[in-house]
Amino acid sequence: MKRTQLGEFEEVVMLAVGILFGEAYGISIKKEIEARLSRNVSVGALQTALKRLESKGYLKSTEGEGTPERAGRPRKYFTITMHGKNALEAARDTRNAMWDAIPPVALDLKTQD
Repeated sequence: MKRTQLGEFEEVVMLAVGILFGEAYGISIKKEIEARLSRNVSVGALQTALKRLESKGYLKSTEGEGTPERAGRPRKYFTITMHGKNALEAARDTRNAMWDAIPPVALDLKTQD
């Protein structure tokens, strides 16, 4: 598979899937992102991102058992693939390299007007 860069929301979704390892399904991912980032997440945007990440090979899904509260429908659980891990590491490395390249004076706002 070719390497594809992650968008910001895609990265956040994948990080939430990693945090929730074994319990990452739509609503739990939504709640995790909202709790950690104090940011509302629409179900539609999340479902679109999950489908896109799965089609890129960054996530894989499995179905759990159906439950009465879901009218017998199974939950879809997500896990990060090796390709997804590589994409997350590349995103982290890129961000760290950019941060490391900023001269300290550029962020020392006490010395600037």
